Amino acid sequence: MHSKKEFTLGFVLLAVFFVVLFAMFMPLWDGHNAMAYLDNLYNSISKGSAYYIPEMKEESAKMSGIALDVVVSMKTEEQAQGMVSILQSAGITASVQGKKIQVNGNLKALLDACLADSDVMYNNNGAELQKKYPLYVQKDERQALYDWFVFLEGMDKALKEQKHFAEAKLAYTIKARVVEPAYNYYKVQAEKVRDKAGIVFFSLAFYVIYTMWYGFAILFLFEGWGLKISH
Repeated sequence: MHSKKEFTLGFVLLAVFFVVLFAMFMPLWDGHNAMAYLDNLYNSISKGSAYYIPEMKEESAKMSGIALDVVVSMKTEEQAQGMVSILQSAGITASVQGKKIQVNGNLKALLDACLADSDVMYNNNGAELQKKYPLYVQKDERQALYDWFVFLEGMDKALKEQKHFAEAKLAYTIKARVVEPAYNYYKVQAEKVRDKAGIVFFSLAFYVIYTMWYGFAILFLFEGWGLKISH
């Protein structure tokens, strides 16, 4: 052995590394292990920075007075029927034929209805949608947002075919920046990064130090054995 001191140091560092790793997999943080806790933390922080509903309401207001007359395709006939009930509850004239929905009504009213449902889900109040659409989303309140997502996707295509590009762009933007985050972040508690600055800084610093810790442990073990890289 080239250096017993370096080998011992490397062994101790590696042992501590695995002790910490074992502790990280224990449910010591609010009943979660470290990875699950940090995953939830960063999901919460990312949700806190993904709230675009006020901006989209301002954009929707610019569409006041614009009338819709489009045919939108859904994925299934059942989904088309459900979406018609959602649209009709918002005061939009809609009829279904197979997977296609004939839509006539005010564009702003339609987008505002979508934004309202998305806001409810973003704030984790899915029970409100179950009350609003009792015959449709009783099993899973996220179904309404999924259908809004598919509907806006189809409306984007239909409006582009009519060369209504500004309206199509807004439909796509609301789908991507409002409906999708509201669906994906449902039941996640939103947090601002400034409110969690301490734990965020600690987790990032710990990741760097912990990675280096492992590297130095291996380095000292190999050097203690007398293994060296040479040119």
